[in-house]
Amino acid sequence: MDIRKYRLDDTEKLHSSEARDEYEKDYARLIQSPAFRRLQGKSQVFGAGTGDYYRTRLTHSLEVSQIAREVARRLGKTYAFLAVPEHPGLMLEPEVVECASLAHDLGHPPFGHKGEEVLNRLLTARYGLPYEGNAQNFRILMFLEKRAGSDSGLDLTAAVLLAINKYPYPLTEPGRIKGVYDMEWDAVGRLRAMWGMPADCATLEAQLMDLCDDIAYSTHDIEDGIRAGKILMSRSFFEDDSLIGHVVREIVDDQGNMNVGWEQIDIGAMVKTVLEAYLTQWETVYEDSGREPSRARREMKARWVSKFANQVGILDDPARGWKRVTFVRDGVQDIELLRTMEILKKLAWVTLIKDFRVQRLQKRSEIMITRLWETFMEYETGKLILPPDWIANYEQQKGRWQWERLVADYISGMTDAYAEKVYAELYASRTGSIYERD
Repeated sequence: MDIRKYRLDDTEKLHSSEARDEYEKDYARLIQSPAFRRLQGKSQVFGAGTGDYYRTRLTHSLEVSQIAREVARRLGKTYAFLAVPEHPGLMLEPEVVECASLAHDLGHPPFGHKGEEVLNRLLTARYGLPYEGNAQNFRILMFLEKRAGSDSGLDLTAAVLLAINKYPYPLTEPGRIKGVYDMEWDAVGRLRAMWGMPADCATLEAQLMDLCDDIAYSTHDIEDGIRAGKILMSRSFFEDDSLIGHVVREIVDDQGNMNVGWEQIDIGAMVKTVLEAYLTQWETVYEDSGREPSRARREMKARWVSKFANQVGILDDPARGWKRVTFVRDGVQDIELLRTMEILKKLAWVTLIKDFRVQRLQKRSEIMITRLWETFMEYETGKLILPPDWIANYEQQKGRWQWERLVADYISGMTDAYAEKVYAELYASRTGSIYERD
């Protein structure tokens, strides 16, 4: 048995065509799933539908998959150990990384990170249950999605499931803010045990997907921000002390990026240096692009994606007895480039997410999600206004599916526009047609 191509549900391949490779089947199952299609209506930074130019969760996922596939292909030619697999978790197959990248954001609710924050607050405060986008990924892939012959979601291969699992532990472990819900962790944990995965270690494919996601964030969101006029390519903007201060504060407050030695450097000085270099590069690219902003934006994005992608490598991680995918220069981890990427991510965050107009939209989305939650959470009335197939599924599964989790599952699956539509039907003057199919 090939344990990388093992499927938890369809172990005999009874419901799976033999004409294609297993990873090709995974790819088809993902891109043809309703959850994947709904990414086109979910916010990346700007609200989905804001304009034809800006990225959605769908285009972001496609871009991550392209970067990750190409990097995996390059690494496969660079590192000899990848040609002679010594462990199922120490392999890098481009098709697996591509599938994982396509699926990595399925669990994000409408309205971006604000939606995730609100659902987590509502579930935690009232029921002691967490909501987390990465965990919701596995809930969708392993429970909520349906396909012929499977009672286990899309029933993806073990390699793809573990390549999506960048936080390889249950969310209920003390101190965890990201992870996997207990129900899905039972199966994910079994796969990890079958592979002999070290505790808390992600596969190389999961690590690469995660790093390429960061590469996309730190380059593409800035391109969108420049296009939207939120990031002004001028000296007065980039040298503004308040901007530099906001970026520094975001770095200091983010507990998830403390593994690059920020405490060893003057963060403010490095932020100034990186922003100065970025603007100087822009000025050169802008002139070389015939002073056409659109061409300059695309060229800057391409250069930075290339800069980051070409520095991705693999190092030994002796402390864990494992290997690490990271930026590598001269055989050691390129800490400076990791810090630079983080600074660019924070630049996008403080100029886009912290913009007061975006904050107004986020406050509106908070109100909508909260009121939808309150409406559906009343079981006797909620079951009358939720789609019948959801209620039928709940009745079949209620031994392991709490009502409050069902409500979170339903709301989190909405696109931005659909959440607005349902909210308007319930609370605004707009009425829906009884002939609409939800």
